[in-house]
Parts: sequence; C-alpha cells; structure tokens
Amino acid sequence: MNNRPNRRFRPSRRAQRITIGTAVVLAIAGFNGPALYGFASDKYHNYKINQPGYKADKGHWQVVDVPDDYKINTIHAALLNTGKVLLVAGSGNNAKNFKAKSFRTVLWDPVKNSFKNVPTPTDLFCAGHNQLPDGKLLVAGGTQRYETLKGDVKKAGGLMFLYNENPDRAKTIKKGTRFTGRKNGKTFVAQNTVIVPRAKKKADPDTGKVKVTASLARVYSEAEKQGKSYQTGSQDQYRVSGLKGAEKRNIYGIAQKMSFDKKDFQGIKDAYEFDPVAERYITVDPMHEARWYPSQVTLQDGRVLSVSGLDDIGQVVPGKNEIFNPDTKKWKYLPKTRFFPTYPGLHLVGENKVFYSGTTAGYGPATKGRVPGIWNIETNKFTKIPGMGDPDILETSMSVPLPPTQSRKFMVQGGGGVGESEKNSDKTRIVDLKEDQPRFQDGPKLYEKVRYPSSVILPNDTVLTTNGSGGYRGKSDSNVLKAALYDPEKNAYQEAAAPLVGRNYHSGGLLLPDGRVMTFGSDSLYADKANTKPGNFEQRIEIYTPPYLNKGKDQPDLKDVGKSRKTLDVGDKVSFKSKDASRIEKLRLVRPGSFTHVTNLEQSSVALKMKKSAGGRITTALPTDPSLVQPGWWMVFAVDKDGIPSKARWVKVKVDPEAKHTTLTNGDPTAGQH
Repeated sequence: MNNRPNRRFRPSRRAQRITIGTAVVLAIAGFNGPALYGFASDKYHNYKINQPGYKADKGHWQVVDVPDDYKINTIHAALLNTGKVLLVAGSGNNAKNFKAKSFRTVLWDPVKNSFKNVPTPTDLFCAGHNQLPDGKLLVAGGTQRYETLKGDVKKAGGLMFLYNENPDRAKTIKKGTRFTGRKNGKTFVAQNTVIVPRAKKKADPDTGKVKVTASLARVYSEAEKQGKSYQTGSQDQYRVSGLKGAEKRNIYGIAQKMSFDKKDFQGIKDAYEFDPVAERYITVDPMHEARWYPSQVTLQDGRVLSVSGLDDIGQVVPGKNEIFNPDTKKWKYLPKTRFFPTYPGLHLVGENKVFYSGTTAGYGPATKGRVPGIWNIETNKFTKIPGMGDPDILETSMSVPLPPTQSRKFMVQGGGGVGESEKNSDKTRIVDLKEDQPRFQDGPKLYEKVRYPSSVILPNDTVLTTNGSGGYRGKSDSNVLKAALYDPEKNAYQEAAAPLVGRNYHSGGLLLPDGRVMTFGSDSLYADKANTKPGNFEQRIEIYTPPYLNKGKDQPDLKDVGKSRKTLDVGDKVSFKSKDASRIEKLRLVRPGSFTHVTNLEQSSVALKMKKSAGGRITTALPTDPSLVQPGWWMVFAVDKDGIPSKARWVKVKVDPEAKHTTLTNGDPTAGQH
C-alpha cells in the first residue's frame, strides 16, 4: 500500500503551452469551422485531382492562359485544317459592341498557345457555319438588330409590306426611305434596304387576258421621332418617298399596328468564307433570306443546306430553306418549304436525307416543327420518328451521332422547356436509324438535369459530355460542374473529372488534333443565386485531357506515306506508317467540329477498316458513301489496344461527281402566299 500523500499532477511548461495552443485552435475552429473545413476540402480536392491515378481514371482539366488582348466573348468555334481554332464573337451578345460596330474574331493555335486578332467584316453573332470541301469555313447570317424589351422601346415601329404593281421593273427601297400614311399622316422610316420584285404577269389560257399580281416585300420601319403619339392602331396605306411618275401609283406600303411592342433580334443575309491559309474572311453572295440562329449542314455533293433563323423583321424564317454552291458562291432556294425552329439539330444520314433530332436552341412556337424525323430534301417528305416522350423539353438539348457513325445511332441529351421555362431534363434518348421502323428509346440518365450540355466524340469511340446548367442561362447560380464519358457499347456513363469553369448558354467544345478537348464560352444571365446582379460572359478557355492521355504511355506513332497531305476520292485507298503498328487496333476518320448554341451538326467519327503489312505500313480505304464521308478535310486517328489515340493526320476528301444533287429553284418558294 502506498502511504505517500496524494499529489496533484502538474504538466510541464511545454505541455502547458501545447495544451493552451490546442485549446485556442479548437476555439477558433468553433467560430470558423465551415471556413476551415472548406479550405481543407478545396486543398484536398486539388491534391486529389492532380494525382496520376485520378487523371488516368477520370482525365484532367486545365485553364488556358489567354492574354487580355485576345479575350473575347466566344459564341462560335470551329477547328480548321491547319490545326488552329477559329473563335468568333461578333458583337458577343453585347449591345454596346454592336452600336460601336466592334466585332471580334480570334485565331488560336492550341499547340503554340498563340493568338491572332482577325478583322471581322460584320456582326457574325449568332450566325451559322460549317466546313466546306476546300477547307474554308462558310459563315452566314448574323445580327442586324438587337432585341428591345417592351418598356425599353423608344420609337413606335412594325412591319411595312411593300407592293409593286409594275410587271416590268423591280425597285430597290433604300434604308432611310420614308413612308407616310394616307389617312393617319404619320411617317415611318425603313431600317434596312429591301428589293421589291417586279409584279407577275400570267395570261389566261382560255381568254388570253393577262392578269398582273403585285409582288411583295417586307421591311421593318420605325417612327421618325420618339413618343406615344407616333403609334398607330389600324391598317393604313403609305406613300413611298422619292418615287416619281408611274412609280408613285405602282409602289406603295401597307402596315397594320405600328407599336411599342417588344422587338426581337433581326438577322442579316451576309455570307463569308473564312480562308484558313490566308486567315481572313472572303465575301460571297448573300443568302436570299436574312438569318439569325440558322443551322448549316454540308451535303453529300459539297453544297450547304441553310435552315431556319430569325429574318430581317425578327420572325422565324417561314420554312424557306436554301442551298449554297461553293463553286458558284451563290444560293438557291429549295422548291418547297419545311419549317423548323431556330438552330435545329440536323444531321446528314443519306443522299439528300437529313435527320432532325428535335433539338433546338431558342426561337419558334412550342407546337410547330418540334417532332423528330427524317427529311428528304429532294421530295420534301418528312417521316416522323416516334418514341420521343418529351419533345416539349428538347430546347437547349444536345444531339450526337454515336460512334462509329456507320451505326446511324443518335443520342439526345438533357434539354429544357421552350423559352425561359423552368423545365429541365437528365434524360438521354437513343434512336437506331438502321431499324426498319426507327423509334427513340430512353438511355442512361445524364449526371444531372441540365440545359446546354456540350458533347464531343473522342477517337476511342466514347463521347465526352460536360457542363450545362439547371436553369435558363444559369439562373439562380445553377451551373453544373460535372462531366461524364459515355460508352456506346456498354450503353453507360462513367464519371469524368469535373470541369473547373461553369458553362451554360453560348458555350461549347471541340476535339483537337492531339486528342484533347477544348471548351469555351458561357453567358449567365445573372451572377448570383438571388438573380440580382447581371452576369459576366465567361472568356476563359479550358482544356480537358482525357484518361487515355494520362496512362503513362506515349501516343502511338502515325505518319503519312509519301506526301504529307492526301487528297482522296470516296473509296480510295490510303496508307500510313507507324513504328507502333503492332499496338494499333483501329483507325477513325473524324470530321473537324464547328460548334455553337448546343449544336455541332457535322461532328462524326467514321470507322475505317485497316490492313497491316511489313515495315509498319497500315493501309485503309475510305467508305464509298459520300453521305457518310462528306467532302472536305478530315482527321485520321490510330487508336491502340488501350484506347490511346495517335495525333491526327489530315486527309482531304474530294467531291464525288456521282453524288446525287437536289433540285433547286431561283424563285421564292412562298411567293404569292401573302
């Protein structure tokens, strides 16, 4: 038994200091626990995503360093056959830039990370664009006027219908022409130049009597001055200033209500080719229709189909579709009309056959032109495809041809309701167009309910889908920082590394020739969850390095045989050589992307058969179907057994002289439908 007196334990001075220090830290943590936890979590997250194992499993994101002189509001992006990326802003959804005529285009070299400002001829904001057979990029349409919301409209205005009863001569009505009402005495001014065609003459086959039908043109017009006193409430006939003699009788205007209602965006007819070698825009003939938010698709014969858009009076083009001929640089109408909402998701799936996925991006009635189907542009027959259970929430969804493109399978991802609807979707819908009776089936769920997801086909036959927002234009701070890789063979998604930058409206992504992916843009309406602060356009570019480039192995070698670039006919053989030939398992022919407004209509990855021979030689042949391999420049990727792609080699596919042409007309397909 211990008889020594009890002594209270006293820690050493050093132990006391440690204990007191710990208590202070715990006390501080009690007040600032969430902040410290958040700091620690962020630090751990950054550590985790930069680990080799994580990168090899999920990939890696990195923000590109863009010098201030080259930061723009990128609305459109296209990969050129030089390996550079064309970034187009136009006015960049900025009304101040539009008024100042400050229009921007930047050319980016992702290998050197170098930039170049390119003079931009007009406001190409919300144009259409696509790859041409010679490697140029056709850019058509854009902005004539920004929208003005009701309450902000300063001058009464509306649509002036101009009639010409002279069968012998057309008349150009210039911007600034004044129209004065015969009854109301009020004057309105033409906001752009318009041509009023000559009247039509037609003889009665029985009587021989000639009937003259007045021609019609439209022009948006505004009052000379501000003020409610200049609005009108009823139809009136208007005299056209500057006319003389018989023209005063033959040419006149008729307008209904000239009001202070909301004014929509208006399109332009201008068209340009961007030359990737000269690195400049070249003017070509304008379209017949002004278009803002149009879709453009290269057809099997190298010509370009242009569809939909808002016209020069701010209305959806009423089904008047036209085709551009790269040889003549001219446009011709299709003989019959077919209506689509703006930026429709169209994909070439056969000679003169275009698949419409139902995806759109912005304008048009909720009940017209929304049902998916296959459109024969030669006969104008439209065959509906059933099974899409929610065609009312396909606006701002993404449609993708699943690789390889020969499968003729398509996937539609995410989407939302028409306009500023709060509806959104995490559904995917898949259709196999090779089936006797194609029908949409639901696929696996996306990572979250999103509008504006961006999808890019990778050379290893997977699809990267990234970003989007739960709300319209990211409202209520609803950007989704998630990404996933879809495997068509497994019909399943695998989680990918989360992007560092949130992206919604006016964003997109492109596959680069080295197998990486770039993403751009985002145009949030608000900058806070409460929707009280105006949003800022996201000018950062981000690069995603997929898992296949983080495996610790070099990309397989692939080199040209003979000339560094090949020009081929469909069906032609072409050879490459590789010191890694034994590794290579497949070849893919990939179309360079051209992305805007949740659309990349010519995105495609075609499987190529291959034969290996001595000396590391790899020989393949292009498919013989010109609708599968549209004319123009394509990238060839060799992919090894681990799914690692080579850097791309470029080949040029010539126009097939036997490709079937569509029947076209010089006339307006809706002429006479007043």
